[in-house]
Amino acid sequence: MRNRGAALLLLALSIAVSLSAGGAAEPELVALETSYPLDVVATTGMVGDVVRQVAGHNGQVHVLMGEEVDPHLYRPTRADIARMQRADIIFYNGLHLEGRMGDTLVQLARRRPVYAITELVDEAILLDDDEYEGAFDPHLWMDVRLWMKAVEVVVTALSELDPAGAEEYRVNADSYVAELAELDAYVRQIMATIPRGRRVLVTAHDAFGYFGKAYDIEVIGVQGISTESEAGLEEINSLVAYIVDTGVSAVFAETTVPDRALTAVIEGAAARGQQVRIGGELFSDAMGPAGSYEGTYVGMIDHNATTIVRALGGVAPEGGFRGRLSR
Repeated sequence: MRNRGAALLLLALSIAVSLSAGGAAEPELVALETSYPLDVVATTGMVGDVVRQVAGHNGQVHVLMGEEVDPHLYRPTRADIARMQRADIIFYNGLHLEGRMGDTLVQLARRRPVYAITELVDEAILLDDDEYEGAFDPHLWMDVRLWMKAVEVVVTALSELDPAGAEEYRVNADSYVAELAELDAYVRQIMATIPRGRRVLVTAHDAFGYFGKAYDIEVIGVQGISTESEAGLEEINSLVAYIVDTGVSAVFAETTVPDRALTAVIEGAAARGQQVRIGGELFSDAMGPAGSYEGTYVGMIDHNATTIVRALGGVAPEGGFRGRLSR
């Protein structure tokens, strides 16, 4: 295991032409030096956390979008662009999640290694984006098993950039995938405790489609998959009618989406005699605060699943998956 900041020695083959008898060219090994940690940029916290887990101390990962930042609406700053231009490698989600960064990422890919970590997912299992023809729902991290595929993209990319570290990246990845498998099993176990008649998840925007499909719960977003346009009166009235008809008693806010439309739904239901409460605040397009448990991918999913289960009448252990939840 190499220490952070240690030098990476790559052997380059330099052909020195010998003027000795026979004039045969003989290879000479020359050491070229590249310093650790590798300079890595990731667009979102979820992407950045996967890269940190795989890179370990060999990579210094800078995440462009922190907590409460909506990637659908984010535009890179001059400082962001300058940082990406200096990076050794760049990772992003893809599937148009970072829609306003598209042109920037294309231009950077001409000069830097740039990877979409969703690229190994078969289109046949992607959910369609009903708002945009031919587009897919980009929120793959909501299904832990799908997100495991992102780990493989990162391993391959880092190993191509740094062949000397390939074995270490594989070991880190295998360990992380094992943890994600345990997390997935935990989510399935506690989600199964929600009573059948209460298995409806109403959220601020439609970011939980993969979660619903993976963990057997109906999902309805007040807004669509993208947050670029707000829900109209017709959509809100339709959702209010559904909530009243089905008896939904809890809806969920999100850290990256304003509560205006969700508040309108709650007030609309109350006007029709159905009391609805906020069941909790979920992490959808961004994780929790940097340095916190909820600021990791595992903590994000643990928080979401545990919050949903408790609010909808299921049973989850104190402290969640590993007893580390702070709320």
